Amino acid sequence: MSDQDVAGFVGLGAMGAAIARRLLQAGVRLHVYDPDASRMQALAALGAVAHEGPRAVADAAPVVYACLPGAQVSRQVAYGEGGVLGGRALRVYVEMSTIGRTPVMDIARALHEHGVAVVDAPVSGGPRGAQAGTLSIILSGPAQARERIRAQVRAMGKGVFEVGEQPGQAQMMKLVNNLISAANMVSAYEALVLGAKAGLDPDQMVEIINVSTGRNSATLDKVPKSILPGTFDYGASIRTIHKDVTLGLEEAQALRVPMWLGHSVRQAWEFAVTQGGEDLDFTALIRYMEDWAGVQVRSRKNGKEPA
Repeated sequence: MSDQDVAGFVGLGAMGAAIARRLLQAGVRLHVYDPDASRMQALAALGAVAHEGPRAVADAAPVVYACLPGAQVSRQVAYGEGGVLGGRALRVYVEMSTIGRTPVMDIARALHEHGVAVVDAPVSGGPRGAQAGTLSIILSGPAQARERIRAQVRAMGKGVFEVGEQPGQAQMMKLVNNLISAANMVSAYEALVLGAKAGLDPDQMVEIINVSTGRNSATLDKVPKSILPGTFDYGASIRTIHKDVTLGLEEAQALRVPMWLGHSVRQAWEFAVTQGGEDLDFTALIRYMEDWAGVQVRSRKNGKEPA
């Protein structure tokens, strides 16, 4: 088995585990670590090799992917005590977490000093996209490192976009996307609640919007799949969207770019967090708006009325 068929993966949450399974299905010999042993056991049952920590993964695999919940843990896994830095096999480290430009640049500098190339590779599409292999993956980093991982990355998703040589650029592209997505959700949710309050049929509203100028990713996908049926199970949390919007606004402040709408969007997600909703699915944000208005945006098909 060549180096191209061996990889490591650190962080086996909903996203990480789904991406790791795609690599296993592609025939990659995968070395994994997560502090939750049950997550490692689930991947080991599919053929992965479980390890005792990030350093052990980097001792075994020349390419290590990380999919982690925040900048602090990403830094720790990259160059903290017991992190991948110093791994005997490691040559390319791929940061798939959405943690912002500055942390990725810090990680790249630290690992570059020890001869390890860093590829910035945030993903878009959520756990459903990861499971289906339909993720969009944005890459930035040294050309040789990107070339080394390209075949493996293509096993993870259907859209791979390369935006430059500098780690951190892919983070910016991801944050630009997520700022737009977060705004789309807020505007769609509150407008649909307004329509429902006025007596419009939720299914028909969505049907009309989706062939009109108001259509967006929320009305095309999130609302029909998780709000109209009342399942609220699209797959990403309010906490995650709030984090990404906050990261985007922090980058805007650093670059001195005004974000008039962005701050208002953040307030909507911030409200849900302060009400204890941080771990709810991000489609559940609409429920706070529904409660204020005293209506629900639910399907009435098959004779069903909103509960």
